[in-house]
Amino acid sequence: MTLITDTEALEDFCADQAQADFIAVDTEFLRENTYWPKLCLVQIAGPGRAVAVDPLAPGMDLAPLYRVMADTSVLKVFHSARQDIEIFVHESGAVPRPLFDTQVAAMVCGFGESVAYDTLASRLAGARIDKSSRFTDWSKRPLTDKQLRYALDDVVYLRPVYEQLRGRLTESGRESWLEEEMAVLTDPATYAMEPEQAWRRIKTRSTAPRVLAVLREVAAWREREAQKRDLPRGRLLRDEVLIEISNQQPRMPAELARCRGLSPSMADGWQGAGLLAAVARAQEVPLGECPRLVDRPVLPPGAGPVVEMLKVLLKLCSDEHGVAQKLIANVADLEQIAIDDAADVPALRGWRRQVFGDHALAVKHGRLALAIKGKRLTLVPL
Repeated sequence: MTLITDTEALEDFCADQAQADFIAVDTEFLRENTYWPKLCLVQIAGPGRAVAVDPLAPGMDLAPLYRVMADTSVLKVFHSARQDIEIFVHESGAVPRPLFDTQVAAMVCGFGESVAYDTLASRLAGARIDKSSRFTDWSKRPLTDKQLRYALDDVVYLRPVYEQLRGRLTESGRESWLEEEMAVLTDPATYAMEPEQAWRRIKTRSTAPRVLAVLREVAAWREREAQKRDLPRGRLLRDEVLIEISNQQPRMPAELARCRGLSPSMADGWQGAGLLAAVARAQEVPLGECPRLVDRPVLPPGAGPVVEMLKVLLKLCSDEHGVAQKLIANVADLEQIAIDDAADVPALRGWRRQVFGDHALAVKHGRLALAIKGKRLTLVPL
């Protein structure tokens, strides 16, 4: 096992990896007490060698690592990549590319939805992953041999898992099916933390535009403060408090203090000043520019059973083609298809249309029927 704790050794290792066709990458991090994830370890497996890089080692400069991450001649293989990529974007300002996510590839290859790494390692590499160190505190030093072994297993077996999945994709002609998902993963917009959009993550019952305008402003204030102070959002204010403020729309500290979850000292302090300023900004927004929630379409009478039929069809098509259902369509897509033949949903475009969308429209219009033959569900032309 190799633990790299100085920049010179990292430079040498990364120079070797620049010649590789692909490298397997994983990270260990903590974010329970911070807004931004704290990078604690980076594991890389290249041809013939796997290392763990210690970002917390004194004097460590990760610039050589970031150069490899940005090298477009080297494919970076991750499993369930999104959080790992978010860390690299925050630390280096760039999305590693090109990418291959084995979890997404596994969904295309028929391993089910959100398949775990240890499942793939077992089925495709014959490995048994010891997960007993999963919840370890990766910020504590020194790291034990057991911790390092666990961390390196996450990339050592990722290499054969990738090779097996790549072979299956090539054999089935489905390599292009990953392109849309990889395009999302490599889009910098995927990782943009826009404070003005933070309100969309908060579940509120109100649809009143003015209330939503206040929620947008106070949520943006909390997001900026959380980023600046590197604190979890909920450590500053819980969502329930923001919802209460958006409904009450206080103008003075005394009114703010009456909101549930805010003490008088908070209302009179810097938090209160920031929140009241946010409420005031929201009050100045013209009503026509206030945010509005887009309601899900109301299903017309008779459309409900159509959606249920499409769910059965989706399961059938998923099983037949060996593709996870969630990669083809979700319930909202099915509802859209049930009421609109030209719905703007992924299931009616590209490979998804070939696998499912055309069948869905044919069933909807009575050109195909679902039937049971020999205890198996099948499609019957009408």
